Amino acid sequence: MSVTLPAFAQPAVPPDGATCQAEEALLERDIDLARSRGQMLRRRELAEALSALQLRCSKTAPPAESRAARIDRLEQEARALRLELDRTEEQLRKLKNESP
Repeated sequence: MSVTLPAFAQPAVPPDGATCQAEEALLERDIDLARSRGQMLRRRELAEALSALQLRCSKTAPPAESRAARIDRLEQEARALRLELDRTEEQLRKLKNESP
């Protein structure tokens, strides 16, 4: 019996910069895919994994993001989440309005 760990289950050794970027790109791609499929829970789990990866990687690299850039990134994420919520609520309305 073999066990496959998810991409975000990493050893305690901090990854190097190239590994961090590659894993971050994969997680962001998976987040976009989950968002496009309406998999909000999966997207949230991947976002948490991305945050953990970024935290782990930030211990090995100097902070690259300024305060203004962080604010901009968070505002963009909030807009994306609002759009996702609007789409989900629209799907829910349509489903509720369908004849059984």
